[in-house]
Amino acid sequence: MPKLAKFQIALVLVAAILLGGCATLPPPVPGPPAYALTDVADTHLGRLAANAAPAGQGGLSGFRLLPEAAFAFDARISLARHARKSLDVQYYLIQNDEVGLFFLRELRDAAARGVRVRLLMDDLYTGGEDELLLALAAHPNVEVRLFNPLPSRADSPAARVLFSLHDFSRINHRMHNKLMVADNSFAVSGGRNIASEYFMRGSAANFIDVDVLSCGPIVHGMSEAFDRYWNSEQVRPVGNVVAGAMSAEAARGRFDALSRAALPDVPLRPRDVMGRGAVGQQLETGALELYWATSELFVDDPRKITRGADARRGSVTEGALGVLATARRDAMIASPYFIPGERGMAMMRTAMAQGGRAEIVTNSLGATDEPLVHARYARYRADMLRIGVTIREIAPTLAGKSGRFGDFGQSISRLHAKLMVIDGQRMFIGSMNLDPRSAAVNTELGLVINSPELVADFEKLLSSVRANTAYRLRLSPDSGHVQWLEYDADGKDIVHDDEPGGHHWLRLQNWLLSPLVGEDLL
Repeated sequence: MPKLAKFQIALVLVAAILLGGCATLPPPVPGPPAYALTDVADTHLGRLAANAAPAGQGGLSGFRLLPEAAFAFDARISLARHARKSLDVQYYLIQNDEVGLFFLRELRDAAARGVRVRLLMDDLYTGGEDELLLALAAHPNVEVRLFNPLPSRADSPAARVLFSLHDFSRINHRMHNKLMVADNSFAVSGGRNIASEYFMRGSAANFIDVDVLSCGPIVHGMSEAFDRYWNSEQVRPVGNVVAGAMSAEAARGRFDALSRAALPDVPLRPRDVMGRGAVGQQLETGALELYWATSELFVDDPRKITRGADARRGSVTEGALGVLATARRDAMIASPYFIPGERGMAMMRTAMAQGGRAEIVTNSLGATDEPLVHARYARYRADMLRIGVTIREIAPTLAGKSGRFGDFGQSISRLHAKLMVIDGQRMFIGSMNLDPRSAAVNTELGLVINSPELVADFEKLLSSVRANTAYRLRLSPDSGHVQWLEYDADGKDIVHDDEPGGHHWLRLQNWLLSPLVGEDLL
């Protein structure tokens, strides 16, 4: 993901010892409390959600997986275009690129129709975008708030962290949630941020990711969760953090100028990889293709970032691990940044000793954008193989050949989806990685959906990963060291004894920085 990498943070920490530097925030001025609108039964989306629900089963919610990038983007844009009363939008990252600008422009257009737009962003990657955010917030019906703002408004994330290090114990905690709710009736959540590389528009790398479209009672819980963040002490209106001198009219004109670089509308095939039409088309016709199931929402309290050693208690990670511990037969975990720790290893040993099966899908060294996390994960790799865990690592140049997640072009592929499948019956999907940062440092959001049909859909996607989009790992028969396997054109194994994609400079970087960054920061 295009974020401040852990090795960059480590470099910043070292530089801070030599350079110091500080910045300060203005005194907090909380925004007025506001809450999700509930009078939405007369909206187009409200009627669609009500009419689609199975008769006599009010406890069920509707779900559809969105694994293909163009269709996932269409779902967000279509919800924005069909909203009539409210859009509540919460993201870790909205990049100032053709995708991010297109998305923000759609929010502006919805506000112009009278839709109330509440946009909540984590502040880490807003440096250099102050003008854009102020210009958006100048439009009627739009309010922009920032989670846990940094004191520094420098352009680059590394510089912002550097000049905010006097407050590092606070600013290290970020809001990693990804959520969009339209008319309190439909929602999109999952792993994707809003940036080119999440929607197959990146030139160097693109992400394999999965979102889920939801409607029904679960969406009301998502709206309540959004309200908790929106009205929390950790959130400030953008105007309280960023100084602006333009008039509202000039700011709105400036937004028009800045958003001219937005992406043209995204082209779509008639059906996605799972054989379903676009969400936008189905919202027009009312013929929604959804699975109806019971579900549970896990959302971190925004005050989690103030709890220190007690942050894991009641966290999304604790909830997800609790569900994982109920597995009776098998469990599959997909996580781009995976550090099991001693607790995770103990859970896997117990499961395997009882005859269970465990499969891990994560990034290879050549695919990851977080090499320090990968280095820590690699310390557990051989032990996992010894106890019988199946491990697959996404290969940077193989996944794009499957055609299952979108057109990668000449770019490399990187896993970013955060999923668990348990006993072929239940799925966890959300923003949470299985690493210490998600557990205790950042806030997260996730869903557990009890739907064998939804799981079956995902298993079809996973079959391509198992075929030849990822390396299969094993211990060598003679020495017991880790080997990486892929298929050749004839279906025979190609065996790599050295880790693929390992550049010498990357290994040196990890060797230098690993001692400086504890596992609890990763």
